[in-house]
Amino acid sequence: MENLIIINASPRAPQSNSKEYSEIFIKYSKLETKYFELNKRNQNELIYKMENFSQALFVFPLYVDCLPASFLDFLKILEKSSTEHKPIISVLINCGFIEVYQNDIAVEIVRLFCNQTGYKFGSVLKIGSGEAILGTPFKKLVDRKIKQLANSIYTKQYKTLDVSMILPKKIYLKKSTEYWVKYGQKYNILKQEMETMKIE
Repeated sequence: MENLIIINASPRAPQSNSKEYSEIFIKYSKLETKYFELNKRNQNELIYKMENFSQALFVFPLYVDCLPASFLDFLKILEKSSTEHKPIISVLINCGFIEVYQNDIAVEIVRLFCNQTGYKFGSVLKIGSGEAILGTPFKKLVDRKIKQLANSIYTKQYKTLDVSMILPKKIYLKKSTEYWVKYGQKYNILKQEMETMKIE
């Protein structure tokens, strides 16, 4: 029986946009779908669970043009594991940049992992402006693309999809700066402080 495991590989999975993207996917998935959040304590458990699924969807944010460190650690353990059944791996990635191509390197890392470890690589959805888009009218574009992603995995017609806010870059930068300034004010952090390397 065809089924799918979603692994939310965001370092802040319980409060992440990746969780919301996963929930949208579950709404449209025609496969039996189970959702799990990756953490340091359940890496081996999730690898064991993956063997019981025909499809896997990794959902995560872009971290400095790469995968989150905790997700990289998970892939290293997965690489060394002696799993007999390997699900087809698809990717749903989002980044704060408006340009979807900023996600490309991270996607290629997962694709290379699959090629080197015997996993088949499935579909991809790259989301630009991922930190902001869910709270805007452009969310319907995300919904549409996630529905297409779910359908491509269900039909095994694998493809690469992308979506971002349809805004000029200057306007996006202005609005995103306003957002982060307001966000910093909630925690008494000034814009000047946010522009230094001292802020994590």
